[in-house]
Amino acid sequence: MNEYYEKAKKRGERAYRRAVLTGRYPYLPALDDFLKQEGPVSEESVGLIEIPLSMVVGTRTRGRQSAFAWNFMPLLPEKSEFGAKWIALNEAQVEEGIRDPIKVYEYMQRFYVEEGNKRVSVLRFVGAGEVLANVIRLRPARTEAKERVVYYEFLEFYRVCPVYGITMSEPGSYQKLAEAVGEDLTEYWPEEKVKSLRSAYGYFAEAYEPYGRDLTITCGDAFLLYLQIYPLESLTEATGAEIRKNLERIQNELRTRTNADRLALVETPEQVEKTGGSLAGNLTGKLLHRGPAYTKEHPLRAAFLYDKTPEASAWIYGHELGRNELAARFPEVETSAFTGCTTDEKIREAVETAAAEGHSAVFTISPTMMPEILRCAIRHPDMKFLNCSIHLQHNAVRTYYARMHEAKFLMGALAASLAENHLIGYRADYPIYGAMANINAFAIGAAMVDPEAKILLRWATEKDTDWRKEMEESGVTVFSGPDLIKPEEASRFYGLYRKGGDGSVENLAMPVVNWGKYYEFIVGSILDGSFGQNPLARSDQAMNYWLGMSAGIVEVIFSEKLSYYSKKMIRLFRQAVTAGSLHPFDGELRSQEGVIKGADDPRLTAEQMITMDWLNDNVIGSVPKYERLNDEAREAVSVSGVLRETPSGVRG
Repeated sequence: MNEYYEKAKKRGERAYRRAVLTGRYPYLPALDDFLKQEGPVSEESVGLIEIPLSMVVGTRTRGRQSAFAWNFMPLLPEKSEFGAKWIALNEAQVEEGIRDPIKVYEYMQRFYVEEGNKRVSVLRFVGAGEVLANVIRLRPARTEAKERVVYYEFLEFYRVCPVYGITMSEPGSYQKLAEAVGEDLTEYWPEEKVKSLRSAYGYFAEAYEPYGRDLTITCGDAFLLYLQIYPLESLTEATGAEIRKNLERIQNELRTRTNADRLALVETPEQVEKTGGSLAGNLTGKLLHRGPAYTKEHPLRAAFLYDKTPEASAWIYGHELGRNELAARFPEVETSAFTGCTTDEKIREAVETAAAEGHSAVFTISPTMMPEILRCAIRHPDMKFLNCSIHLQHNAVRTYYARMHEAKFLMGALAASLAENHLIGYRADYPIYGAMANINAFAIGAAMVDPEAKILLRWATEKDTDWRKEMEESGVTVFSGPDLIKPEEASRFYGLYRKGGDGSVENLAMPVVNWGKYYEFIVGSILDGSFGQNPLARSDQAMNYWLGMSAGIVEVIFSEKLSYYSKKMIRLFRQAVTAGSLHPFDGELRSQEGVIKGADDPRLTAEQMITMDWLNDNVIGSVPKYERLNDEAREAVSVSGVLRETPSGVRG
């Protein structure tokens, strides 16, 4: 009896029994069975390459299917012709190694063997990692199904970096992988970079294997997350123990990526208390988990990181007002502002300075800061990091943003009541999370007042465009312009305004975010100890604050010159929105392409509102292509975008 064949056969029999007990198909899957359901596929030669044995999952046809268990271990008797050939191959492997390449078909990043099933079996038995194979790719039809989108993105990746094995589950991941190593998906990567990536992934996969048993994300997903925090060189130059130590540091981020319900949205200040159970239980929890006793002499120090100065940016000016209000509200809080944080290096320097000076909380006001802030948060686990953005799902960095679509809904209704020609201009900034909800809420509010209202959409960040001129030439007299103006600029072209035939400008309304109250809410939770102990602050979940009118965070200021009836209408709308009885995304919804939601279907969820990438049917315009955006907008979109396509053809 050949002891090696006996061991291999026992492995096969165990795998067979486990499969039967768990309802899994016990034999090797046959590619032909998949192709019958697939329909026509195109065929192309990839060539002779080394492929990971872990990705060889089945046979091309049913011919030898039942000779192996699903793990490629043999099932037939040793005395059979099959057994004799397997034993001879194993002896050849021991003596000189198996040199003849196998022939496989690649379908959806999995390999199916046409010639060489026993060679695969022997190599798997001895623990080999790769096998030389002549690969033929079967390219399926391109569809909008997520797995197809990801596969076609892999093909773009493979074209510039021919590496199999790094499998991803989310659209956009291969583009992010390229960015993480300083490359793109348009130019061929240097051979040394390809080798470094292949080696780094091998080291990572070996260290990650114990963690991956309890996680549902692919090893490739985990690898991408690792590279977004640690450089490629940390894998090629580090020991296995050092890689495992880094994995320990990011284990909460890995758990968050694994969790299907990975995002917790706090939409009202009371929601945290409601989630925690009884009032008595919450009070007890706060007492048990209360943070340090901050005083004026020993204050809580909070750092605010800005990319520009308050004088040069209306957005930052609003946050700076909020910072000053925060310091005035809490004598036991001391704040500092760091301007000019425009690069990862400058962000890192500001955080290190803040840490050295004893700051325990860091607020960053742009989604473009998130990549470096995440790295900083991993380096400084005792500090609290927050980023002003929405839907960026990280455990170590909480996000906060205002529900601006509520204000836009009211402004759309008012605009329609004043636009005599039924045409309203809407100037948008970046196509990022939440932007489409703002546009569509405005358009729906307008249509509820005037069913003939049309919204002419233009993007200020699109290159070679003059949004105001284009709108005026189209006959627009009522405009939704920038929400705020720079303090150093004297302009009336902001908020909702009306332009007369004589060139005069009348400001009608503007949305306002009370950042001071927002920061009071967040910092107050740090002071009373509830920031870290509330039930939504889980180790496998991201936590995003998304507060609006009901929390007193968002408001709309209206001109005193408006008519009595206009004011009455908006007050009624506002009361209904705040009470939750009126919502722009309730009832039937229609996009430019058709019905999105039926009249009796449930209201859109918060996630559906934040991530929507469609435009309402009364909007004239479209979402700009990535290449049409200016550099600042591209940077924002690469981190927090909802574009359908970027240069690599991936979703934002």
